[in-house]
Amino acid sequence: MQEDRITVGGDLGPVPGPGEYDIAIVGGGPGGYVAAIYGARQGARVALIEKDTPGGTCLTRGCIPTKALVRTTEVYKTMQEAVRYGCRGENIQVDFARAMARKNRVVAGLVKGVQSLLAKHGVTVLAGEGRLVDRQTIQVKTVEAETLIRAKHIIVATGSESMRLPIDGALGEDIIDSTQALELEELPRSMVIIGGGVIGMEFAFIFARLGVKVTVIEYLDQILALIDEDLSQEVFRSARTAGIKIYTGAKATSIMEGEDGEAIVAFEHAKTGEALPMVSGEKVLMAVGRRPFLRGLGVTEIGLELEANSRGIKVDHTMQTSIENVYAIGDVTGKLMLAHVASHQGLVAIDNILGRKCVMDYRAVPNAIFTDPEIAAVGMSEKEAKTLSKAVRVGRFPFAGNGKALTLGMSRGFVKLITEPDTGVIIGGSIVGPGATDLIGEVTLAVQHRLTAEQVARTIHAHPTLPEAIFEAAWAAESGALHLAD
Repeated sequence: MQEDRITVGGDLGPVPGPGEYDIAIVGGGPGGYVAAIYGARQGARVALIEKDTPGGTCLTRGCIPTKALVRTTEVYKTMQEAVRYGCRGENIQVDFARAMARKNRVVAGLVKGVQSLLAKHGVTVLAGEGRLVDRQTIQVKTVEAETLIRAKHIIVATGSESMRLPIDGALGEDIIDSTQALELEELPRSMVIIGGGVIGMEFAFIFARLGVKVTVIEYLDQILALIDEDLSQEVFRSARTAGIKIYTGAKATSIMEGEDGEAIVAFEHAKTGEALPMVSGEKVLMAVGRRPFLRGLGVTEIGLELEANSRGIKVDHTMQTSIENVYAIGDVTGKLMLAHVASHQGLVAIDNILGRKCVMDYRAVPNAIFTDPEIAAVGMSEKEAKTLSKAVRVGRFPFAGNGKALTLGMSRGFVKLITEPDTGVIIGGSIVGPGATDLIGEVTLAVQHRLTAEQVARTIHAHPTLPEAIFEAAWAAESGALHLAD
């Protein structure tokens, strides 16, 4: 029997005994389960500790279920607008129960797939809550029992949890978070959403498209405040068209129960404190952000250093914490709270554990927002570039000039590429319009590998397709779009 295992990049040492592992991962979300599979593929003995089902918030209570409902609303909207395409339909309705059942089937299928992959690669999955006892010991607690396991390396991947505003009435039974919104059995007639960021606006479109009267209260002066204003304005106009009422620069101050059973939200001008007219809804959705999940994890007890601002676990560019053999990935680090970032951080952590020098590069992280229209961005924004006094050239092309977009009846929006004027290197890009979240892949590749606008413009793009808008934006940044009059 072989006593040592040598992998490409590092020596894992002697084979662990019972209850001992090379790598133990606490949290089975998109960071944890990807790291587990990748580590096991390299020959490591891996344990994955998950209190719920593998897949985490993203798969079970976030990314996937919301996108399943987004698809329902897309189909419903297309059926409602069938006459635009020369078709006729009558008495078009949404069966909310069936839509939710479909959402659940999609989630269940993907969870089963993840479980199958973990089993195929020999990952030991331990169902229970994990708590760090010391730098190499984890307590796994279930309803029935508690066990201890030991590992040479630990990866913390416990994700994040929804936050609620500390205001009067925030804990009422009609006040829900994103998880509870995905578990509704009936559509409310009306809903107030506190928070006009990504989560808030995605849910605003989902419920508004399903016939719910939606009001959004956003503290900042712009919804989707982290993106350029020209993209945000496209979504703002679309939201108004969809019947979504939006208050920006507004601060929710309390929630009360009305005589008719609806929740009444009091709010004021964020800067002046002037009281604004109250709004009401059957449900109030708190969408004011997420925070790293550290409760009961034992991170401070074993001496892990935390970030002062986000209270996430502090890590370096290799995902290593202040304790040499302990790593942290995903939302629990308080960095970019995106599923694909967590997955990539997991790969980086495993590579470094196995002795491969690998660092996390955040220059080309795509962000996808599933509003109507969709938004996607990567790299440096126009606003960021100009704030940094960086001289840039901006190439734009509207979907109104794209043949495929016109055939789809989705000509709202544009592609925008940010390039360095001297080199023509693409340092950022954003898309608002049809297929934006799929199209951003090409721009991400360009940013990651420092391609120039000329290189993209000189690449043949199939016709008629939506990616031609990227091709034209590259021409616009280089010498002028081909299918757009000056």
